[in-house]
Amino acid sequence: MAAVHTSPFSGTWYPAGAAELDRLLDERFELSRQRTGPYLLSEALGFVVPHAGPEYSGVVASSVYRSLCLQKPERIILLAFPHRGGLRGVAIPDVPAVSTPLGAVPIDGFLSRRFPRVEERLVCDHSFEIQLPFLQKAAPGAHLCPVYVGPMAHAERRAWAEALAEEWRPGTVFLASSDFTHYGRSFGYTPFPNDNRISEHLRDLDSGCMEAAGSLDASWFLETLAETGATVCGSDPIALLLAALRLIRPDGLYQTTLDYQTSGELTGDFDHTVSYAALGYYGREAFELGPDDRAELLAGAERTLHRFRDTGRRHAVRPRGSLALAGRRGVFVSLHRGPELLGCLGHCAGHAPLAEAVPDLALAAALEDPRFAPGEALAGPFEVEISVLTPLRRIRSTADFQVGRHGGILQLGPMSGLLLPQVAPRRGWTAEDFLEALSRKSGLPARAYQDPAARLSVFEAQVFSRANP
Repeated sequence: MAAVHTSPFSGTWYPAGAAELDRLLDERFELSRQRTGPYLLSEALGFVVPHAGPEYSGVVASSVYRSLCLQKPERIILLAFPHRGGLRGVAIPDVPAVSTPLGAVPIDGFLSRRFPRVEERLVCDHSFEIQLPFLQKAAPGAHLCPVYVGPMAHAERRAWAEALAEEWRPGTVFLASSDFTHYGRSFGYTPFPNDNRISEHLRDLDSGCMEAAGSLDASWFLETLAETGATVCGSDPIALLLAALRLIRPDGLYQTTLDYQTSGELTGDFDHTVSYAALGYYGREAFELGPDDRAELLAGAERTLHRFRDTGRRHAVRPRGSLALAGRRGVFVSLHRGPELLGCLGHCAGHAPLAEAVPDLALAAALEDPRFAPGEALAGPFEVEISVLTPLRRIRSTADFQVGRHGGILQLGPMSGLLLPQVAPRRGWTAEDFLEALSRKSGLPARAYQDPAARLSVFEAQVFSRANP
C-alpha cells in the first residue's frame, strides 16, 4: 500500500492553513443555516453533494454536512469519480490516509474484500478530496471508504449496487459527489442563450435532472441526461447511489432538495457557470411530526379560524412547537363537518415553514376554496384536518402507485391536479378509480393518466385531526 497521500488541493482549492480553513468551513456552515434554516431532517440513507471549492459550492455542500453533524454516521461510503476519465467500473484508492491541513484522514478498507483497488495517482480527483475537510468537520469519528466510479453497463451497475447494498447497515451513509449543469462555451454546452432568463433556464434544466434522480431509477436518471444533454459531471456516482438505495429501501424512500445555487449567482458571470445541488434521501418516517407538534399545528389552525369568526380579521395564530415546525414542507389543510368537506387548500412545494403555512392555509381553506362560498365552513361546527406531505416522487408506471398509501399529482401539458392519499379509502376507490378521478381533477379525460406524455408523481402524507391525532 502506498504512503499517506497529501491532497494537492490544499493551498489551491482551499486554504493551506488549518486555522484559516477551519474558519472558512465555519463560515460556510453558518451561511448554509441562514439560507436553509435551522431545521434538519435526520437519518438519511444517502446524499448528493457538490465538489467545487468551498468558496463556490461550500454553502450548498454544508447543508449536507450540517445534516451529518446531526446524524453522526458510523461509516461513510463516498462515491466519487476521476474527471479526466480512465476508469471503468469501480475502484478504491490504494492509500492508508489522505492528508489535509486539518490532519490525516484514514481510509478504511471495509469494502476492499469485494472492490478492486487502484493507485491513487491514477484517480486522484477533487470529487473525492474536496469533501475531506468537510468530513473532518462534520463526521470526524466516521470510518470513511471512498469508491471511484466510472462508466459501466446496466448489468455491471446492478452488480456493484448489490455489493453496496449488502454492505449497508444502520449507521452507514452514502455520499455521491457531483456538480450539476456546467453551462458555457468553455464546457461546450450552451443549450439556451445567456440572457435575462438564464438563471430560470438553468434552474428548470437542473430541476428536471433532480426530479429524475428523485425517481430512484438510475436508468431513468441517465436517460434524462442523455435526452437533455445536461452536463452533470458525477452522473455515474449518482446512478450507482440510486441503484443501491433502491435495493436497500425498495419503497418509502424520498429525495428532498436541501439547497441549490449556481456559481453565476455568486460571481454574476453566467458565461461560465456551474450548478450545485445538495440532495438527501430519507425514509418516509423521517418526515413525520411528533404528537406535540401535531397538536400545536391543529391548535394554531383552530385558534386562527375562531379568531376570524369572532373578529372578522385575518390574523394567523402561529403554533409553538419544536424546531420541526420550522421545516418547509408540502401541506394541506382540510375543513370538515362530519363526512362533509367544507374546504381544502394547500401546496406541495414547501413555500414557508409549517408554523406559518398551516394557519394561513386554514384561513384560505375557509375563505378561498372556489368550490365553496367564502366563510361557509365557519357557519357552524367544523373539524380541522392537516396533511403533511413527503416530497414528490415521479413514477414511470401506474403499477408503482399504491392506493390508500399514495397521493398523486398528474400533469399533462398546462393541466394538473392533485388528490390526497386519504381520499381513496374514504370513498372506497380502487387504484384505477383514484387515477381516473385524478385525471378529472386535472381537467382531463378519465384515462388521461395513461397518456405517454402524462407526468405522474406520488407522495405520502401524515394525516391528523382532533378525532385522529
